[in-house]
Amino acid sequence: MTGRGSTFARALPAAFLAAAAASALWTVPALMRTAGTVRAARSMDAAAGRLDGPGVLEAMGAAMRDVAEAVEPAVVHVSVAAAAKGRLGERAFTQSGSGWIWDEAGHVVTNAHVVDGAREVEVQLHDGSLHAASIVGLDPRTDVAVLRIEAAGLLPARRSADLPAQGDLVFAFGSPFEFRFSMSSGIVSGLGRSAGLAEVEYESFIQVDAAINPGNSGGPLTDIRGRVIGMNTAIATGRGATAGGGQFAGIGLAIPMAIVENVVGQLIDHGAVSRGFLGVQVVDARRMRAGGPRGAAFDAVRARFPGDAAVIAAVTRGSPAEAAGLRAGDVILGVGGRRIEVADEVLSEIGSRRPGSDLALEVWRAGEPADAAGEGSRVPVTVRLGTLDPSVNAPMLVALLSRAGLSGLADASRGGRRGVEVGRADGPIAADIPAGSMIVAVDGLRVASLDDLWVRLGRGASGRVRILAGPGAVLSVVRPDGTERDVDLPLR
Repeated sequence: MTGRGSTFARALPAAFLAAAAASALWTVPALMRTAGTVRAARSMDAAAGRLDGPGVLEAMGAAMRDVAEAVEPAVVHVSVAAAAKGRLGERAFTQSGSGWIWDEAGHVVTNAHVVDGAREVEVQLHDGSLHAASIVGLDPRTDVAVLRIEAAGLLPARRSADLPAQGDLVFAFGSPFEFRFSMSSGIVSGLGRSAGLAEVEYESFIQVDAAINPGNSGGPLTDIRGRVIGMNTAIATGRGATAGGGQFAGIGLAIPMAIVENVVGQLIDHGAVSRGFLGVQVVDARRMRAGGPRGAAFDAVRARFPGDAAVIAAVTRGSPAEAAGLRAGDVILGVGGRRIEVADEVLSEIGSRRPGSDLALEVWRAGEPADAAGEGSRVPVTVRLGTLDPSVNAPMLVALLSRAGLSGLADASRGGRRGVEVGRADGPIAADIPAGSMIVAVDGLRVASLDDLWVRLGRGASGRVRILAGPGAVLSVVRPDGTERDVDLPLR
């Protein structure tokens, strides 16, 4: 064999080996892909078979459909034609929100900010029917309002005043962005939240991650049994966010049913809300450690109490707080089972409860026999709340109206209409608002009580609501002779 032939012979095995290797590189992955496809197909078939049979997800889906069927007939859509008055004139606008049927008598619950300033209100039921609604009453401090419609066969929502727990599954109903009668789901993210909202002054929100958007305001938040446990009211878009403003960013807020029950019951019975009164001035413990009142009790708080809570700075003489044995320097850790971290939370809890109700407080007191660590002791205190005089928290506004010539203000009702009666009118203002007149609106926004008056004037004076011009307010009054007029009242 020649040299060339022997070279060729020697090359053959190598060629076969290379070809075999190349074939293996192509065949093995193909076989593996085929085997993988077969396994995936078997897995898909097995999973589909399990899903076709009874299972947890099917049960969950069925339960959610049941929640929808149990709640939706009680949900309503609210459309509003409104107007805002100011010193430069009047501006008309429309807005909408959600609500839910409270009882068979035709009462419907929604947010106050949905119907504030309304000239006309229309309610759409789940069957598509439209009904004109009247405003029974609204409470701007808690953002709760009650409407009434004339309709037969109404189906009220079931309710529960029990607070949910963090992690509980919840459902939000309403009309986000005019997608009427929608439903979303999520969990309870937190309780007792305060978000610094301009329209709500007594805050103790349920925080949820269920999608809540503009249009959801006033709709029900329900538990897994379809019971309403709160009312959707706001979206947190940062401190000072506007109730109902912005778009959903993972944090929705709802008013707990215990607050809604209290306010709605009073609005239906009386057309206005009376608030509980404790009789204490409170400051944040954190601020106390940086300064604040001086004295042995306060020094003990600064030295021994390291946490967040509310410190009683003063106790009003003759108040329910004094009768219950509370004293300056006491640290309020909890109110009604709610943990307290800042002073505003105490005011919220007290102000959202009815006068005459008993309330349990948890108090830290340095003056009691110290525990083993010398840190002071916890003292349970039960207090029976009195009735808050709305003027107590509005001394500057009382002084402003007094300088304008209006004093002796008091809640009043005349001809089925509620407002604030002027007991005394002095100076030039008396020609427009004589004594005996009844103030029924401020800047076109309803006033049914002295508390409402201070809210309206306070928000307008501080720029917390939209007014057409300021500083000042337009008072709508019913004079003693029955005539009505708008009076421009400067507030300086």
